[in-house]
Amino acid sequence: MDSDSFDYVIVGAGSAGCVLADRLSESGVRVALLEAGPPDRHPLIHIPAGVRDLLYNAKVNWNYATEPEAVSGNRAIHWPRGRVLGGSSSINGMLYVRGNAADYDGWAQLGCRGWSYDDVLPFFRKSERYAGGDDEYRGRNGPLAVEDYRTILPVTHRFVEAAQQAGFPLNPDQNGASQEGVGYSQMTRLGRFRGSTARTYLARARRRPGLRVETDAVATRLLMDGKRCTGVTFRQGGVERTITARREVIVSGGAVNSPHLLQVSGIGPGRHLQSIGVQTIHDLPGVGGNLSDHYVARVVHRVKGAVTINELARFPRLATELMRFVFRGDGALTFGVTSAMVFSRSREGLASPDLQLLITPASYDVARVLKLEDQPGISLVICPTRPSSRGTVMAGSANPLARPIIRPNYLSDADDVRIMLAGFEQARRIFAASALAEHSVAETRPGLDVRTPSDLEDFARREGTTLYHPVGTCRMGEDPGAVVDSRLRVHGLQGLRVADASVMPNLTTGNTNAPTIMIGEKAAAMILEDGRSQ
Repeated sequence: MDSDSFDYVIVGAGSAGCVLADRLSESGVRVALLEAGPPDRHPLIHIPAGVRDLLYNAKVNWNYATEPEAVSGNRAIHWPRGRVLGGSSSINGMLYVRGNAADYDGWAQLGCRGWSYDDVLPFFRKSERYAGGDDEYRGRNGPLAVEDYRTILPVTHRFVEAAQQAGFPLNPDQNGASQEGVGYSQMTRLGRFRGSTARTYLARARRRPGLRVETDAVATRLLMDGKRCTGVTFRQGGVERTITARREVIVSGGAVNSPHLLQVSGIGPGRHLQSIGVQTIHDLPGVGGNLSDHYVARVVHRVKGAVTINELARFPRLATELMRFVFRGDGALTFGVTSAMVFSRSREGLASPDLQLLITPASYDVARVLKLEDQPGISLVICPTRPSSRGTVMAGSANPLARPIIRPNYLSDADDVRIMLAGFEQARRIFAASALAEHSVAETRPGLDVRTPSDLEDFARREGTTLYHPVGTCRMGEDPGAVVDSRLRVHGLQGLRVADASVMPNLTTGNTNAPTIMIGEKAAAMILEDGRSQ
């Protein structure tokens, strides 16, 4: 069994892990970064429109699935998670959405000291390089390139116009002073290519001699000396290897893999660990609980007199788009998944938006996975952004290579259903506005015959899906149910932190990649600060 020693060992080269590797290594310490998947060489990773072909690609994707649950139609719901350098930032829809200021103030009110909006804004600004917006809110010199869409189809402009006609104000920068209203999407993109954390943060970090990156290295166990974490065992090329950390191990595997690794290492709810044959090293009941995810439903329209991705993705138009991408760096191949969105409130009296409506100028055949429809269509995703429903991620056996059991428990809270129904009403109001109505042939999903609250709820449970934003399974807080404290140290242990989306106590209002990158930035700053004081 090979062995090596570093100051810090990071498990997971995803949205947070690559940030940590960069920020820690630039201080001069020795850092090892372990990634279960391969290098990010798959060509479709780097073409933004290639995301559709990555969502089931086992070469770069864990391809998890939930347990069938009655609350979501007794279906196993596909959960793509990045298994490649860059993690999910290498296979996601590239949307850059920070969330709402109230999200982070809410974290602080729950006891997460130092995580208010005023506390985290400097790390958002530090991370990004964006040309627009207000200097008070936007960063200009960070590693993460954020851009506006280079090519916007006319039907997206019609959506933005229709949303204003329906009463939603135009917002020129939903990552700026305010989030509410309708606006155009921003993306993490490097020129015409995807801007993952592997191609931004990690690319510059790999020039430093103090960083070692190990790919195809599946972490199997955290090494413990009493209550101190001293290293990690991992499997690489069929060989079990050990790597030790002189200072700390930082787990950045995400909301599925981080709690799973802790549990199979003996850190978690003792009764559950005993039931699967794992010796309890540290009884920590919150590990794997508090799972939260964005569950969504779609309103789909057949359209006329408007070009959509359905046509652009087929020859001969696809050949034209390929030429545009190669020679001009724009066109349909630079698209992510959503070109514009609305942040709104489901009812009066709310302090901040709790709904996100995301437009995609495309529609999919419900009978065939990721197959675009033959006729022009557009889809509007309805996303309750701060769900109250909670689920679990639990190890099903002591085997670290076995898949964890994922039970999201979607729409189990009645208020999540209420918000979803409010989203249907708002979506239909936008489609009925004149700017879009002139292009609409018919609502194909759920269809205008689905109108009553009970019918719409049934549709959401039968056909809803995830927006791929699981968080919360190693919840941050200072209470007995939390897994990590406000400095992301695992409660009751030394030398071990968790830094990724799993530490979020609640979901943010919107997509989670940008907040996870912020967590990586803030975690690195705290780790270096704590290291200097030791």
